[in-house]
Amino acid sequence: MNLYRSSHLFLFVLITLHFIHCDEHDHKYEDGSEVVLWMNTVGPYHNRQETYNYFSLPFCRGIKKEISHYHETLGENILGVELEYSGVEINFKRDKLKSDFCEVTLTPESYDTFTYAIKNHYWYQMFIDDLPIWGIVGEMDEAGKSTYIWTHKKFEIGYNNDRIIDVNLTSEAKVRLQPNVQLQFSYEVIWKPTNIPYTNRFDKYLDPGFFQHKIHWFSIFNSFMMVLFLVGLVSMILLRTLRKDYARYGNDELDPMESDLGDEYGWKQVHGDVFRPPAHPILFASLIGSGYQIATVSTLCILITILFDIYTERALLFSTAIFLYAASSIVNGYAGGSLYARMKGQLWIKQLIVGAFFVPAVICGVAFLVNFISIYYGSSRSIPFTVMLSVTAICLFIILPLTAIGTVLGRNISGEPNNPCRTNAVPRPIPEKKWFMEPNIIILASGILPFGSIFIEMYFIFTSFWAYKIYYVYGFMLLVFLILAVVTVCVTIVATYFMLNAEDYRWQWTSFLSGASSALYVYLYAMYYFFFKTKMYGMFQTVFYFGYMALFSLGLGIMCGTFGYIGTQAFVRKIYSIKID
Repeated sequence: MNLYRSSHLFLFVLITLHFIHCDEHDHKYEDGSEVVLWMNTVGPYHNRQETYNYFSLPFCRGIKKEISHYHETLGENILGVELEYSGVEINFKRDKLKSDFCEVTLTPESYDTFTYAIKNHYWYQMFIDDLPIWGIVGEMDEAGKSTYIWTHKKFEIGYNNDRIIDVNLTSEAKVRLQPNVQLQFSYEVIWKPTNIPYTNRFDKYLDPGFFQHKIHWFSIFNSFMMVLFLVGLVSMILLRTLRKDYARYGNDELDPMESDLGDEYGWKQVHGDVFRPPAHPILFASLIGSGYQIATVSTLCILITILFDIYTERALLFSTAIFLYAASSIVNGYAGGSLYARMKGQLWIKQLIVGAFFVPAVICGVAFLVNFISIYYGSSRSIPFTVMLSVTAICLFIILPLTAIGTVLGRNISGEPNNPCRTNAVPRPIPEKKWFMEPNIIILASGILPFGSIFIEMYFIFTSFWAYKIYYVYGFMLLVFLILAVVTVCVTIVATYFMLNAEDYRWQWTSFLSGASSALYVYLYAMYYFFFKTKMYGMFQTVFYFGYMALFSLGLGIMCGTFGYIGTQAFVRKIYSIKID
């Protein structure tokens, strides 16, 4: 069995590495060979995700023959990458003097379209050799009455031997927009040698001053100190409080009055109910399985990005996440199926289906809403029907079978209940307790510290995704990820101990929701970020932002809830496995 599992693990690693290094081009050119300028999208500067096809504006194409472009990955399709050939002729190491490549006559409709785009600060994106280039459509005069458009593009391309290293765009020739005026668009290309190695060509797009600011380092140090404090607190509870509890229950070396109390209060009273299956076991097991899967995908994505810098390739990180999520469905099935079997669940096929499709169904539901609005706006973010079919095929023919395999393995390998205490036939009544010991209060309070350990990192992640920054400090992300896991486990253990000491044995859902509650604070922070840190506007961008931030928070909550349950389960099994009667 070990040889079988090892061979499959080795095969999985090889497939993953092959997937990462697949590329359409080798990024090597011969002198005079064609260099393609792809036009991607255009949209408002403040609404990064509100993008449209470049030629949705009345720009004109060059005279060179069209080149067909096919999306390489599912990630490019979903992220709205719409590459179209510019028709502009560029040849490697061949300078091009200023040349006209097309002209446009401004009809009243095209005049209004350009004017609207300039007033809303429209930017466009292009690609040369997979290097992104940004330019602005035009600008207003100081009085804000007249609009001007840039009609000349000056490309300065740096090269090292047979590779393109650097591309700079300068927009020139500002022309005032007027109806029925003919606009002549031109370009020029200047090639410059550089000593920058090819492996470092993406460094110019990074912002070390922003991501490696002293505040970032301080937040990591602060979170690390919080971990030490919480680990010390949990250790103190375990070593001091539990030791006294064990001594009290054993009537050993105690004050006579305290000894007379015996087992009339405390966590020992619920030993016959503490391993009772939680309410809604199918949903609970499915969420735990999904949490294992999300944690696996997150860990692998971070490690792969650290090792291979896949953030430099267009949509490759997103495509890798999709591939890993589908491939790791067996983890979901194993964790959820084995847990449901240990809870003596009988409807295992129903649990399998819920576990396989719960997260994809929620994602597709939100994506459908956003896609409906995107289609209404005519945005490039609208997902084509063929891509929807591809996602459906992945769910039916990859995720579901792998989840089924994992469920069968989980039920047969680790599906037998092995609780240290027997469960009573009749549930024990839960005594009344103070308001601050109620599960809802504990759940809400438990999310504060985990959120406090990551909220600075959330600012950098949000800025990378919603603004024009490229996140590259995945070493920081890995460290914060580990800190979040440790803090969540420690907090949920403390919260569970207080609950059990109040003779409330409903710890499974409480431990999960206590860990997951940090996602609520992340979403509240996302609201603050939207209103006070961005200048986003419009229904499309607003729905896109809050819809996908809800998905991000849900995924984070399921993962953190799973962390909390895993740690708490180990804690509960430990304290009830010691014979103290």
